[in-house]
Amino acid sequence: MKITFLVCNDVESPRVMKLLQEADIDYYTRWEHVKGKGHGTDPHLDTRSFPGTNAVFMIAFEKEESLDRLVQEINEANKAILRADDHIRLFQVPLERIV
Repeated sequence: MKITFLVCNDVESPRVMKLLQEADIDYYTRWEHVKGKGHGTDPHLDTRSFPGTNAVFMIAFEKEESLDRLVQEINEANKAILRADDHIRLFQVPLERIV
């Protein structure tokens, strides 16, 4: 089992929702208006100097196939996003238990 944290610019949230739908994933926890900065990316701090915020989707996967399909969808979507700073990011870690 795996758990992922999918991070994107808030303006990319509709695209992410479409990716989840296309990958037959109808389960997630979503945080909106998240502030932060990634390695080599512009800050998204919702200030005049650093406008914008992120969205985070937490998704628990019991089946590897669903995760693999989502990763493929994200890779394809990122090809259409011109600025690397705006790419959709997926962080994956082991998941030991779901209660």
